[in-house]
Order: sequence, then C-alpha cells, then structure tokens
Amino acid sequence: MDHAEARADLAAAFRWTAREDMHEGVANHFSLAVNDAGTEFLINPKIHFSRMKASDLWVLDAKNPDSAKGKDAPDQTAWGLHGSLHRHVPHARCAMHVHSTYATVLASLTESRLPAIDQNSAMFHNRQVIDDGYGGLALEDEGTRCAQMFQDPSVRTMIMGNHGVLFIGETVAETFMRMYYFERAARNYILALQTGQPLRVLPDDVAERTAQQLDEDHGADVDLLRGIRDVLDHDAPDYVE
Repeated sequence: MDHAEARADLAAAFRWTAREDMHEGVANHFSLAVNDAGTEFLINPKIHFSRMKASDLWVLDAKNPDSAKGKDAPDQTAWGLHGSLHRHVPHARCAMHVHSTYATVLASLTESRLPAIDQNSAMFHNRQVIDDGYGGLALEDEGTRCAQMFQDPSVRTMIMGNHGVLFIGETVAETFMRMYYFERAARNYILALQTGQPLRVLPDDVAERTAQQLDEDHGADVDLLRGIRDVLDHDAPDYVE
C-alpha cells in the first residue's frame, strides 16, 4: 500500500476521534500531504470515523478538482477547505477540522478566544486565530479565505466562529495532539464558566513561558499517537488494513 505508515497514523486519528466523541459521523475531514510540494494529500471519503481503515483514504490533488470525484468521494467541503489549505499554506502538511462539542460551544460565543486558565489551555496562548467571518459551508471561496488566515506559521489553531475548529501541523501526531488538547481545554473552560465564579487566568508571561515549554516538549505528540495505536492494535487492529 502506498504511504502505508501515514495512512495508518491518519486512520488511527479517525478511530480515536470517534472514541472521544469529537466526530460527526461521516462529516468533517482530516488530511495529510504525501508529496514534497504538499499538494497531494490523503483525505477521508464518506465512511464513518469509527470504521475508517488506512486503505479507505483517498489521495487528492489540490490542483485537480476532478481527483475529488467518484463513488463515496469526499464531499465538497473537503475539497473546498482542505484543497485550499494544501494549495496555499505550505506548512499545513496535516489539517484536522471537527465540530467537537466544547470547541464549537466556544466558537458560538461572542468572545471565542480560549484564555490560559490552566496548563492545557496555555498551550494555545498567542497561537490561535479567531475567524469572525463565517460565510456558509466551506466551499472553495470560504476555504481560500480560511487558508489566508494561516499565513503566520506560529498560528496553527483556528476557532471558526459559528462553525467549529481547525488545526494544522507538520504531522498527524502533532496535529492530532493539538486537536485533542484543545477540546479538553475548551471543556474545562466552558465548565469553569458554568460555575459563575471568577476565572483564575494566567499572567501573559507565565502563559507564554508555559506555551514555549510545551512547544519544546519534542516527542509528546509521537508518544500520544503511539499510545493510541497500541490500544487500537489490541482492540481494533483492522484500522491498518
């Protein structure tokens, strides 16, 4: 199988996203560039996240819309959002878009920024962008507009107002870890808001120091994905097929 390890990593990410209830069945998409230019990428067809296998993933060409056509092809928003990212954002080797519950609640608030109220949320301090310009489904024009908001390489998390959340990274492990921790941090934040008590927000210097320390924790993302694959190897080994 071509790109076998990359396919297995991505399939594991789909399976675990379903286990964490961050999925929408056959909607939402993860993609991973497989050529040096970043314009050819793996992406999911219309198969439930919980049943995704490595061999199910399609290879699309961001310069060829016909590559996104066929039986069970990824839907129009997959091409619109992910095709645009892989055309316009070279450092977006991997992209993951979900409508996970707590991130989407956050995206529905007038103030959608995730503040640094704990160690997990500090990971995103000065590293997130808010999209306040939701214009409908992520077709090509909307996808291009979103891609333009990722031109700063230090920003790899987009809170998509009235929509959901989008993450980019160099690898499946890096991008998945960012998505995983953002949803958990957003959950803590929403629950903290529900208490009605004042928030203990970290000072900017402490939040930035913590974010840098987490940035420098090389290997944490690989460890997380390896742990997930170890569980799947035992419980659901068909994900690598």
